[in-house]
Amino acid sequence: MAHRKGEPETPNHVLLMTILNPAYPITVDVIHTICQPYGNVLRIVIFKKNGVQAMVEFDGIDPATRAREGLQGADIYSGCCTLRIEYAKPSKLNVYKNDAESWDFTNPNVGMKEPPSSSSTSSGSSRPPLLQEPRGFGMNVSPFRGGMNGQMGGGPRGGGGLFNSPMPDRFGINNGMSNGGIRSGGLMGSGQGQGGPFMGGAGGPGGASLSAMGQPQPGLPQQGAVLMVYGLNKDKMNADRIFNLLCLYGNIVRIKFLKTKEGCAMVQMGDALAVERAVANLNNTTFFGCKMQLGYSKQAFLADVQQPYDLPDGTPSFKDYMGNKNNRFINPEMASKNRIQPPSKILHFFNTPPGLDEETLKQVFLEGEVVEPKSIKLFPSKTERSSSGLLEFNNISEALEALVVGNHAPIPNPNSKFPFIMKLCFSSSRHIPNKMAE
Repeated sequence: MAHRKGEPETPNHVLLMTILNPAYPITVDVIHTICQPYGNVLRIVIFKKNGVQAMVEFDGIDPATRAREGLQGADIYSGCCTLRIEYAKPSKLNVYKNDAESWDFTNPNVGMKEPPSSSSTSSGSSRPPLLQEPRGFGMNVSPFRGGMNGQMGGGPRGGGGLFNSPMPDRFGINNGMSNGGIRSGGLMGSGQGQGGPFMGGAGGPGGASLSAMGQPQPGLPQQGAVLMVYGLNKDKMNADRIFNLLCLYGNIVRIKFLKTKEGCAMVQMGDALAVERAVANLNNTTFFGCKMQLGYSKQAFLADVQQPYDLPDGTPSFKDYMGNKNNRFINPEMASKNRIQPPSKILHFFNTPPGLDEETLKQVFLEGEVVEPKSIKLFPSKTERSSSGLLEFNNISEALEALVVGNHAPIPNPNSKFPFIMKLCFSSSRHIPNKMAE
């Protein structure tokens, strides 16, 4: 990559981010959320002399380099707020006050001479900063981004951004906007060809819901991106198995089982539309002897759980899937390849080794202690790079159990030490034909 004039040739643990076309507010909450998955963020400073820029100080060069490579050219929000990232010159950032535009995560009390009064900011206290709870914007928050290997949608002309809707602002002010409403010439006139979102807090416009295009529509009931899941078999289900099922309908950000409600979990998905798809297709399905019911949560997002408890199988009750490359809606190109289907007794499998035999496939399900498929059909291979086909089960419940166990199972690769990761989805076929079209 060509270096910009004045950019240091050597990597630094401090990054300079320029936000192009900043149609939505950029705060430390937003910058921290997109950077934190790459490593520990120490300090953030946002300044607006030449457009909107931010400096981010990591605790080492490696996480800074990962963040630069992973976020370069991505859109924070779909179609706008595009990131251009360089190594910065300073070795340490100076933060004089923790607020919307600067924050020292090593010292939460910077610039705080006395506890703030309730009228000073909407944060209201010296509580730990950043996304600990929703601040009542009346709309969902979807901090989903692509993986760390540059598998991210976006860019100046790209589709899906790192966020599907603006982050809530704990500070009460954002780029000259009040939580109470929208000023003339504000987000509604963003020049994106679509109305910007209502950012209504207390006293502001009513709640908003995402339309199919991912843009909030005023006056509709509030719906967030968090899904409630009830009626799970507590001995058979864990976070990864929920991911394996729900990833067919949208990106998964976080999954949390509730200790006080057995067989109940909460799932933060990439956007409200993904939640709608999951509810429409999976509500009241039965597998592992239990009837799963889905509903909408009032929470805007799931906060991080520092010390999750262990589920009966020994896995953690909370997992973060932000950046997981098994998510299937990371960018518009990937999303367009997904066919949204209700559960069926036939599964489509793909991304398996060339020359795959039926016994290897059956072994995946036997090891997962579920019923093996009664019929397997391998598609004629169009390429020697991978294989695909159909699996037929006796009923939908067996197919659901096979999918939650076998989706993303590693299949040994005879030509490499790295296995294939088998992917499963529901097929639109009602039965497996005896002869496949060549």
